[in-house]
Amino acid sequence: MEGTVYKSTGSWYTVKTDTGTLISCRIKGKFRTDQISSTNPVAVGDRVTISIDENPDEGVIHHIHDRKNYIVRKSVNLSKQIHILAANIDIAFLLITLNNPVTYTAFIDRFLATAKAFGIEVVLLFNKEDTYTSQELTELRQLKAVYDDIGYHCVEISALKGTNIDQVKTLMASKVCMLSGHSGVGKSTLVNTLAPMLNIKTKAISEQHQQGQHTTTHAELHELDFGAKIIDTPGIRGFGMIAFSPQELGDYFVEFFDRKSQCKFNDCLHIDEPKCAVKSAVASGDIAASRYKSYTQIFAGEDQQYRTDF
Repeated sequence: MEGTVYKSTGSWYTVKTDTGTLISCRIKGKFRTDQISSTNPVAVGDRVTISIDENPDEGVIHHIHDRKNYIVRKSVNLSKQIHILAANIDIAFLLITLNNPVTYTAFIDRFLATAKAFGIEVVLLFNKEDTYTSQELTELRQLKAVYDDIGYHCVEISALKGTNIDQVKTLMASKVCMLSGHSGVGKSTLVNTLAPMLNIKTKAISEQHQQGQHTTTHAELHELDFGAKIIDTPGIRGFGMIAFSPQELGDYFVEFFDRKSQCKFNDCLHIDEPKCAVKSAVASGDIAASRYKSYTQIFAGEDQQYRTDF
């Protein structure tokens, strides 16, 4: 029997079979899929083959089908373990807030580079636009312009007020979508606005630390009445990247890749080489300094996310 993983809570997975039945399943033995070893070998969005236990409400996952794609992050703690955020994604939506909490540019760039490496389209949703002062809106739009200019689809929204949510629905229609971002950026609020019947819990931002509190504690796939499916993922404070080779990292920064052929050396790493088109573009302002700083931090293997000027 085949189905799709709709929910992952650690040791148990909710699988919706192709006949529409929801079954709680566990895994049998150890899985190693797509040549990666992760903390969660089965991810929400996976297509799986299951069998039913003696209890008709429980099953066992025997096989994970080949994935169209998946996106992972590396834990930023000392364990450095790989965690699969979701699988078989048509489009990922990254929610960004200027404050309450701050979404750092390095976090955005790490997410975008990872999604590019795994072949996943990303839309950037700049949320809480109804809460900003005029000066903050100017800052927000300067940040948005950085990503508009390099070809990313960006939308200013208010998940709470419903601003531009129709645009988001149009982008989501008939697709499997992943929502990601820091805790507190409004993922659960957005899901509730898109599908009020789900009534997902939300929490206020911590006044002391200006950080979100985890309301989504596990990844879960929701079906929406306008034909979209959303994988809501737990908020993440840091986005540690898996190891890319120095030679390929620049290819995942789209504006670097576009200028690669103009560098003097075919294998230019855009760090110390002379006549580097990328460094020239940074110096002239054609590439944002924040993007280049993110690149050099990743290149150096730094896990910290700093806020940078845009």
